[in-house]
Amino acid sequence: MSPLLPLRALLYGGMKESQPQAEVPLGDTRAEAFSMLLQYLYTGRASLSSAREETLLDFLGLAHRYGLQPLEDSVSEFLRTVLHTHNVCLVFDVASLYCLDTLSAACCAYMDRHAPEVLVSDGFLALSKTALLTVVRRDSFAATEKDIFLALSRWCRHNGESTAQEVMSAVRLPLMSLTEMLNVVRPSGLVTPDDLLDAIKMRSESRDMDLNYRGMLIPEENIATMKHGAQVVKGELKSALLDGDTQNYDLDHGFSRHPIEDEGRAGIQVKLGQASIINHIRILLWDRDSRSYSYYIEVSMDELDWVRVVDHSKFLCRSWQNLYFPARVCRYVRIVGTHNTVNKVFHLVAFECMFTHRPFTLEKGLLVASENVATVTACASVIEGVSRSRNALLNGDTRNYDWDSGYTCHQLGSGAIVIQLAQPYVISSLRLLLWDCDERSYSYYIELSTNQQQWLRVVDRTKVACRSWQTLTFEKQPACFIRIVGTHNTANEVFHCVHFECPAQLDVEVKEGSPGLGTPDPSSSPQLSQQPRPPRPSRTQNLAPLHSMSPQPSPSSSSSSSQSNH
Repeated sequence: MSPLLPLRALLYGGMKESQPQAEVPLGDTRAEAFSMLLQYLYTGRASLSSAREETLLDFLGLAHRYGLQPLEDSVSEFLRTVLHTHNVCLVFDVASLYCLDTLSAACCAYMDRHAPEVLVSDGFLALSKTALLTVVRRDSFAATEKDIFLALSRWCRHNGESTAQEVMSAVRLPLMSLTEMLNVVRPSGLVTPDDLLDAIKMRSESRDMDLNYRGMLIPEENIATMKHGAQVVKGELKSALLDGDTQNYDLDHGFSRHPIEDEGRAGIQVKLGQASIINHIRILLWDRDSRSYSYYIEVSMDELDWVRVVDHSKFLCRSWQNLYFPARVCRYVRIVGTHNTVNKVFHLVAFECMFTHRPFTLEKGLLVASENVATVTACASVIEGVSRSRNALLNGDTRNYDWDSGYTCHQLGSGAIVIQLAQPYVISSLRLLLWDCDERSYSYYIELSTNQQQWLRVVDRTKVACRSWQTLTFEKQPACFIRIVGTHNTANEVFHCVHFECPAQLDVEVKEGSPGLGTPDPSSSPQLSQQPRPPRPSRTQNLAPLHSMSPQPSPSSSSSSSQSNH
């Protein structure tokens, strides 16, 4: 689109500007900025890097005034790349005035990360009241409350104290020490005695973690790293936890640990580089055998008042844990193991924490699963059942199976197929594919458990003839283990399941049935479409014998001392 088109309505729309010999004054427009605009209109080009900041902001205003959206976007993008302490306040004021949300967000993020420097800059004094309050009311404006108070005091003196009460309401007085409130705030006269007394009362009577702390916000980036100043301050073998190595660990090294005590006084504690806003933690539990752990996680600002944000103390968990919770400002994170199915030591290989914008839903502190969590990638595993490959049930292959492979099974009346999820999830649906290379049908039921001790039956199809794909729904339930128990097979005494997912992914298209048994899929590869049809087993023929998927043996209790702690 030509840059001139947005001006057509102004120049030819019947208004004053369209009259011959009309003279239209351009108030509040610098000649240099308007010259840049004319150059852009005639050539489609503008030199932004050589222009002064004031001219760029005027140029942005002209682009906004005349509806030149592509130009407005380009100037905004350029300004985001040249933000610094001395211009960010001015740019933010202009972005707020023109409702440029992307540029405003970039300015806020920059000011959050450089809050102490921004507070003492000349540009801070030039902020409008609306822009000023938008900045300092943010939880992520990570400066001390004393520095914020002093900066707002300077702003009030510079811009007049008529709005001092509204401006000072943005100061979080309870976050200041009693000495600061009495020796800094009180002499200024900008805060009423009642407000000061209320702040002192709140400070003395509230839990520390109930105070409205500010914290650094670095979205989608792990801040539990040495780069960000994090360190492990409690626990054994501290150096391994934050080194970023999630591959090289075994019985002897590559993990941090603590003894599991009934009182829960032990734990592995991480100190972040500064108070930070987090809502997502990832930890890797030692998983070189089939053991499971239970644990909880707490956060604190002062190491005295702790708030539990994750409680998996009643659940059996293994391998990677993806944990979400309402956003919290904290300086310390403590992971406390409460159970190990093998011994009395809690082992942690890796720890990450961050703030994420990824949406999530919690029910009673547990993550409501939306994506399929019964996958090898999500660290789920088949812990009971028979198959030619260990996790054939969870590999996502719903096409390549026949009478000899591609399924998991168990003998009717003996055992079951049991899937362990990496952590507890709230689920309300399942989907599975029963072996369907002939006309046989099955009956079965499904139970859920969080500890392998108490089981809840959520699906009962023991009196129904079922075949091929099964989509199952039920009331929301927490689950770490899913047990599928076959009760009948019209062909033989074995129950066969090809694929399992949890929760049911109804928006994922699958090919129902084994390829080669029906009409070939024209979209499939030539190799698949040309495969010969696999032979059907007879109704009296059992499927081929398969090896057991027994878990690998855990280390012997008579091993060396380093192994006995594992």
